[in-house]
Amino acid sequence: MATGAGKTATDQATAADLEADIEQLKVDIQRLTEQLAKTSQHGYGAARRAAADGVEQLRAQGEAALESVRGSAEDIEAQLIAKVREKPVTSLAIAAGVGFLFALLSRR
Repeated sequence: MATGAGKTATDQATAADLEADIEQLKVDIQRLTEQLAKTSQHGYGAARRAAADGVEQLRAQGEAALESVRGSAEDIEAQLIAKVREKPVTSLAIAAGVGFLFALLSRR
């Protein structure tokens, strides 16, 4: 009968060990959950900052391209004005011809 009582004590010790392990697992799961929440918040913040930096970079590139196009347009305008002043009759004839072509195309 001593073996029957021994098994019961061993079973109780094993049950207590299992309960302790389960409690430790619960604590570990809670810690992991908290850590994952912190990590996801950090990842979201980092992604948001990266996106904001990307937007700023694209905005700067767009402004630089716009300034480049604006400078080119100003150069072309200056050249056109110089040519018109240099040869006003030829410029007037070209403008009349282009206007005539647009009028013909718009009738169709």
